[in-house]
Amino acid sequence: MTISVRKSRPANNNFNKIWRKYEDNIIPPIVGILGFLLVWQLASVIGLIKLPPPTDLITNERTRVYLMYPFFNRGGTDVGLFWQAMASLQRVLIGYSLAAIVGISLGILVGLNVFLNKALDPLFQFLRTVPPLAWVPLALAALQQNQPAALFVIFITAVWPILINTAVGVQQIPQDYINVRKVLRLSPNKFFFKILIPSALPYIFTGLRIAIGLAWLAIIAAEIVMSGIVGIGFFIWDSYQNNYISDIILALIYIGAIGLILDRFMAWLQTLIVRD
Repeated sequence: MTISVRKSRPANNNFNKIWRKYEDNIIPPIVGILGFLLVWQLASVIGLIKLPPPTDLITNERTRVYLMYPFFNRGGTDVGLFWQAMASLQRVLIGYSLAAIVGISLGILVGLNVFLNKALDPLFQFLRTVPPLAWVPLALAALQQNQPAALFVIFITAVWPILINTAVGVQQIPQDYINVRKVLRLSPNKFFFKILIPSALPYIFTGLRIAIGLAWLAIIAAEIVMSGIVGIGFFIWDSYQNNYISDIILALIYIGAIGLILDRFMAWLQTLIVRD
């Protein structure tokens, strides 16, 4: 018994050190979430709101199936929430990748060319204010298919913050760097990779981080009005049509969790690549 107690002490000490280090960041969110759920439960029970309580995620038999078995696949659109979310996420990654390629390339071009910037900036500022849902009927009319239309809506929503932030980053390159290029007579390739990209990278990542959140929001909105496809947005609309409110709440948890993961991943990637 004495030996086992001695062996467990280092592990306990490590846990205590970790807990003391992060407890100020762990306890407040837990208290806030539990408090929110408690208020929601009470408001629903006393009839203050018409939504089902959070406990309905477990007590409702249909919702419990989606909660406990996210990987089931019965074919067609009758699949678990994991596959619904992955279908939406796949569309986001394709549309977002296209937006990143076009946005960064065009942003660099506009940032380097004063005439192009003055000519195109009003158009960019105008188009970026159009909400994602407004593009859906136009995309469906032009492309005639749900999948390409969804990808277009993601692309057209995500491209603007990437493009505009990239252009601003290029325009903010210090004049001293430009003078160094002239003095050393750097080739276009060296200027691009040694000066332009490193200087604009913080702005590019700011645009990429904003765009990933907008892309995720756009696909959910687009899928809601696109019938007959596997996707968490369509799942929400179909559940609403059949009055499965608990299913909608569970889907919203998936959406929020995935959105948070995407944002944190981009923030981590930015700290990894962009050096102060």
